[in-house]
Amino acid sequence: MIYLPNIPTRPEKPRKKGLTMVMDKGLSTQEAEALVASSKDFIDIVKFGFGTALVSKNVKSKIKLYKQNGIKVYLGGTLFEAFIIRDMFNDYCDFVTSLELDTVEISDGSIKMDHNQKCEYINILANKKITVFSEVGYKSSNKIMAPSKWIKLMQKEIEAGSWKVIAEARESGNVGLYRSGGEVRSDLIEEILTKIPKEKILWEAPKKQQQVFFIKLLGANVNLGNIGTNDVIPLECLRLGLRGDTFFNFIN
Repeated sequence: MIYLPNIPTRPEKPRKKGLTMVMDKGLSTQEAEALVASSKDFIDIVKFGFGTALVSKNVKSKIKLYKQNGIKVYLGGTLFEAFIIRDMFNDYCDFVTSLELDTVEISDGSIKMDHNQKCEYINILANKKITVFSEVGYKSSNKIMAPSKWIKLMQKEIEAGSWKVIAEARESGNVGLYRSGGEVRSDLIEEILTKIPKEKILWEAPKKQQQVFFIKLLGANVNLGNIGTNDVIPLECLRLGLRGDTFFNFIN
């Protein structure tokens, strides 16, 4: 890339901050290969959205492809919950092992789960040297969680062994951190940040205006998730101030 001054520095992979998590909602092998060819340097994690890992026939080949290109892979939290509601935690662990994954997402956005039990699942998996992302927040727009509860749950899950806590928004970007129209609940986010280090949070931000908000608030190396496969390079341009929305953010 041609040198331009006043461009933010992005850590080399494997990154601990400035993560981009991309949703694979059923890409073909050819589409996954094209994604990797164009964007592998900018993708840190691929999540197989919701239950697609059980439905798609090419999951193992895509996992191999992503891992060969330095991309972590995990199964959507909804699939974890589908196993848990059937009392099949050990089967879930066996499924993760069969796919040769070393990363998981633990969530309770669709089902009711005792939080101590959730933290126990996190701890069990973390003690197996598995990288754990745990998700906080509801998948329903009818349920509103107080900022103090967000903070309490995040703190406990980090203590239990989560590498990062995911702040829920779904792939639609209209629940949890956001209002039904996609507007950011900035007061909630600012309160969470008074207690939880920004490096420990991965914010789900599928919409451009949400990505812009977090980059302006927390800088180029904010952790962002639920990014569409066509939005990886546009997001990287936002991070670097190479789009109009963040053009003046990094100019001295």
